[in-house]
Amino acid sequence: MDLIRLPGTYPAQGDTRLLADTLRERALAPARRVLDVGTGGGALALAAAAEGAASVTAVDLSRRSVVTAKLNGLLHHAHLDVRRGDLFEPVAGERFDLVLANPPYVPAATDALPRHRSARCWDAGVDGRALLDRLCAGVGDVLAEDGVLLLTQSVLADEQLTVRRLQEAGLQAEVVARRPEPFGPVMRRRAALLRERGLLPPDADHEELVVVEARAVAVPVADPPPATPARRGPVLDLRDGHRPVGVDPALVNPVLVDPALDEERRDASRREAGRAR
Repeated sequence: MDLIRLPGTYPAQGDTRLLADTLRERALAPARRVLDVGTGGGALALAAAAEGAASVTAVDLSRRSVVTAKLNGLLHHAHLDVRRGDLFEPVAGERFDLVLANPPYVPAATDALPRHRSARCWDAGVDGRALLDRLCAGVGDVLAEDGVLLLTQSVLADEQLTVRRLQEAGLQAEVVARRPEPFGPVMRRRAALLRERGLLPPDADHEELVVVEARAVAVPVADPPPATPARRGPVLDLRDGHRPVGVDPALVNPVLVDPALDEERRDASRREAGRAR
């Protein structure tokens, strides 16, 4: 796919291709509302649109990336809703069936994240998890019921910790794809530092990329308990305030008697009494 790339935006590379391939193989985009977080030049957003997504929203903090993604949407005649902002802030209160994420994950020399250099596209703190942990903690707020997250990263940033973080956030998570990737310019420059930390063997010339899939867990709705039948007490004529001894007043169901019917009963009682005499 031909893409425009303004200076300072992330070029589609092996991690982008791995995530796009996984998206197609698992057929997760058709008719879905898709969110691409950290879209860069919009490659994954365009892949979702090409797979038949119902809608595609793309978010990035970088102004250049937002412009680049919009230009690539126009170039490929794809309707992308591109917004600028930090992670999920631009879509607060919205829900998506599928979230795609290819965040920065390369371990860096310090935890100070670059703000205005190209390195902001890959530097992610000393452990490479500055963005990964935030994604894991916040993605549940934008996933629809039965929604799915597809996230790509390097094993150098501990993919099993990503799985655990997502599980701690209440999602079902697992690694669903792996692929070796030869070192590019960034990793070749960073290799000595990573070897010093024991993250790379001395002769390594590639890293392993993975895709983690996480699914929202539907919470079963418990059936309501059966209704308790109302307790019925004796039906009494309480016009005179009569309360029989030994009957709980709370169980008494007063019935007002029609006066005409009551007079008929008294006449019948008098006739019976007269015959008895």
